[in-house]
Amino acid sequence: MDKKIALKIHDIDNVATLFVNGIEAGMDITVRDKKGNEEVIKSLGSIPYGHKIAVRDIQKGELIMKYGEEIGGATADIKKGDYVHDHNVESLRGRGDL
Repeated sequence: MDKKIALKIHDIDNVATLFVNGIEAGMDITVRDKKGNEEVIKSLGSIPYGHKIAVRDIQKGELIMKYGEEIGGATADIKKGDYVHDHNVESLRGRGDL
């Protein structure tokens, strides 16, 4: 069976980017960091290729960290293994009001 890989780039990241198609609820995702460490996380739903999976629980209002950068704020509580995208994240980039 092929590993389903997601990459977590920075130690402070709370999401990882998927590099596999066809992720559905209940599938095991191997999250790998730049040091070669791996952790298996169970997907809680469908997640498209190139999108984000939560690598830990994220509370509503908490910053979403990807590649060591703040990319948005959680608009709802997000569970480890959830799909992280615009349905539960408000972008902080390019808004002009912050």
